[in-house]
Amino acid sequence: MPVPAPIRPLRGTRIVSLALNLPGPAALMRLHALGARCLKVEPPGPGRTAAGRPIPGDPMGQYDVGAYGVLHQGIRTVSMDLKSERGRARLATELAGAELLLTSFRPSALAKLGLGWRALHRAYPTLSLVEIVGAPGERAEEPGHDLTYLAEAGLVTGTELPPTLLADMAGALLAVEAALAALMQARASGRGVHRQVALSDAAHWLALPRNWGLTLPSGAVGGAHAGYRVYPCKDGRVAIAALEPHFASALFKVAGLPAPDLRAPLAPQARDAIAAWALGKTRQQLDALARQHDIPLHTLPRA
Repeated sequence: MPVPAPIRPLRGTRIVSLALNLPGPAALMRLHALGARCLKVEPPGPGRTAAGRPIPGDPMGQYDVGAYGVLHQGIRTVSMDLKSERGRARLATELAGAELLLTSFRPSALAKLGLGWRALHRAYPTLSLVEIVGAPGERAEEPGHDLTYLAEAGLVTGTELPPTLLADMAGALLAVEAALAALMQARASGRGVHRQVALSDAAHWLALPRNWGLTLPSGAVGGAHAGYRVYPCKDGRVAIAALEPHFASALFKVAGLPAPDLRAPLAPQARDAIAAWALGKTRQQLDALARQHDIPLHTLPRA
């Protein structure tokens, strides 16, 4: 069967981005995947590499070249000094033909560049602006980063760093959502619109299941349910997600336990029994049982 062509609803849409580091480029990457023609504007870099290649002006291109390369595949990238008249003139030319501007500066920095929403809207009435900021409203000038926003949302529960940049990546998705909404509204009204996306809001959105108690240790997906936990096995670990009753019944059956009632998976003895069963199995055995009995699990190497 032929693979269907990817859907590109933004084909023909021109987007300019001034956003650096991770959230903005991650959002631009997804907008490009939807078919948009994307231009990334960076400040002048700090020089050239030993091989003579220019060093990107985006800090991401300096501390993680691999990640930078993935984020910018298919993205046209140019260097402009927006503090100079020449740089601002070049940007003005690009904005005149664009439908959307994506930024990640503090509002005061945008204003200094003459790119605050009021000035921008006067100069380009049909252009929309999506601002990625750290925190909403008056807090947009505060310094912060992914880790501080996750901590504020209650998603840093010990001294270890989170396994990925959750607020940045969730913020990127919210920025794509805001961009799509802005483009739809602007096309319907003929006038550009302004939307602001806060990384702290993205972190609080991700924290909702924890706030509801679902992922607390007493919650069904926080460890209280015997069928939704990570257990050691003979040669590694197994993440079991047998939450629904039919999955829990299949798990209990292969583990040699009585068919569970509604409360049985929440009993400490059920967790102990599943732990003992998993510890006696290899990853290969667990994978085979999962396929045979339709149990949602994934085996992992030792931590």
